[in-house]
Amino acid sequence: MIVDFPLPELGKEVPKATIIAWHKKVGDQVSAKDVLLEVMSEKVNVEVESGIDGKLVEILHQADAEVEPGAILARFEKTGA
Repeated sequence: MIVDFPLPELGKEVPKATIIAWHKKVGDQVSAKDVLLEVMSEKVNVEVESGIDGKLVEILHQADAEVEPGAILARFEKTGA
């Protein structure tokens, strides 16, 4: 099953963030606790865990892209129940 991976909320006063770097690439197997990417906002830099066990099949926004919380960043082929 393909599932979307949105940018989580980073705080009430964080309307957007910039992707600093992806720590995984398309085709990688990822566990829920793996750090998937790092983002920065005006107030904080955050390492974002995948929260999903599966295979990264698509990255929709590359490094340096500015995105809003809730924006779909990537897609996974989910494994497990």
